[in-house]
Parts: sequence; C-alpha cells; structure tokens
Amino acid sequence: MPSSDNDPPKKHRVEIGRDFEKQAALFFEQNGFEVLHRNWQFGHKEIDIIVRKDQLIVFVEVKSSATGQFGHPAERVDNRKVENLTQAARAYLIEHEISGCDLRFDLVTFVDGSLEHYPDAFEASS
Repeated sequence: MPSSDNDPPKKHRVEIGRDFEKQAALFFEQNGFEVLHRNWQFGHKEIDIIVRKDQLIVFVEVKSSATGQFGHPAERVDNRKVENLTQAARAYLIEHEISGCDLRFDLVTFVDGSLEHYPDAFEASS
C-alpha cells in the first residue's frame, strides 16, 4: 500500500518508535524496574522491552499514534501480535534459563506523545 503525503517516511517512524520505547523504559526504571533488554529478538519476532522487579518479569509492547484519528494504538495488539509476543517470551525464558518468576505482559501506548500504561494488558496465548 503506498504511503500518503501525510505519512512520515519509514525511517522517521522507526526513530519515533525507538524514542517512545526509550521513554517507556525510563518510565519503568522510575517505577523501580530494571530494564533487562530492549528490542529483544527471536527470529522475526521482537519484544520491545523486558523489565524485572524482584520476582516479576514484564514483557512490554509499545505502540504509538500521532493522533487518535485511526483508533487507539492498543487496538493494533491483535491475536496474531499476542501469539508472536508469547512465542518470543517463551524463547526468552528458555534462552535465559528463567523459571520460578511471575510473568506479565504490559502495554504502553503513546497518543499524541502522552504515555498510557496498561499493566497485565493481555494473557499469553496457548
């Protein structure tokens, strides 16, 4: 699908996305979490941020939208995205030999630059 004249170039969108991921990571740090990884990849699947606080590991998905014109960014976390995040999270736990921790999937959205945090936003797919 071709982009319209109003769409920012892909490189610019990626840079904006990375900036929001940095802001989200800082938000977690300010709330007592340790950032373990950013942009952790398993094949073509990626977890934006992985944080830890005591025995809780949180896998964080970050979504943003310049305006609410095309719906809330949370609406872009569909079943396929949840399945991909679940697969990547399982691979992360295996690769890092992590067990006995509580796990959670959080969503951080930015609408017009404003951070919204949704703890325990969705459950892992089966």
